Amino acid sequence: MSEVEVRGLTKTFGRVTAVRGMSFTAPAGKVTGFLGPNGSGKTTTLRVVLGLVRPDAGAAVIGGVPYGRLARPRRTVGALLEASGFHPGRRARDHLLVLADAAGIPGTHVDEVLGQVGLAAAADRRVREFSLGMRQRLGLAGALLGDPQVLLLDEPANGLDPAGIAWLRGLLRGLAHDGRTVIVASHVLSEIAQTADHVVIVSAGQVRFAGALGDIGVTGNALESAFLKLTAAAG
Repeated sequence: MSEVEVRGLTKTFGRVTAVRGMSFTAPAGKVTGFLGPNGSGKTTTLRVVLGLVRPDAGAAVIGGVPYGRLARPRRTVGALLEASGFHPGRRARDHLLVLADAAGIPGTHVDEVLGQVGLAAAADRRVREFSLGMRQRLGLAGALLGDPQVLLLDEPANGLDPAGIAWLRGLLRGLAHDGRTVIVASHVLSEIAQTADHVVIVSAGQVRFAGALGDIGVTGNALESAFLKLTAAAG
């Protein structure tokens, strides 16, 4: 089981402490909503999990192992931190083929994930022709390319229309049902209330709540009320 554990994580940038003693577990087989206002430490935490930022103290591990020590990291963890980094003149299929080659993943997986995210018909279109929602889907395809057991997604619904958001909800819940660990950083509380099983609420670099969604209510309004109360406590 590849649960994600954050243990006593602290990271300072100059005089700013982005994360302070943060600890939580994102369990396997569940969608974990990672919630917090801008500047609360969400992105820094995800980057530490991915080995992109070195913490000053504490650790983040995947199945008990730091990202940098995973035998096949890109096949274990898929990530979408932002829908950018695409070459605008490259076709969608070619973008994914480059990623697959770099990770040692068979190119046959490319068409599979394009179909999985609803971009099969757009596989030969250039990325500059894509809407923001289509770029999000392409980013998700890249995250899914290695058939990972862990997914880290930052605002994956950004740019999606209502039908796309409903599709994404079903995709994420299906992946969790298969036993995968899914972490979704988002500010759309009502959507998290319909998607997540588990929530971690952070502010000012610290965890304010971590546990089952049912412990603080399962409706959008209940989650929003709890979120505002918990994050206000930090101010």
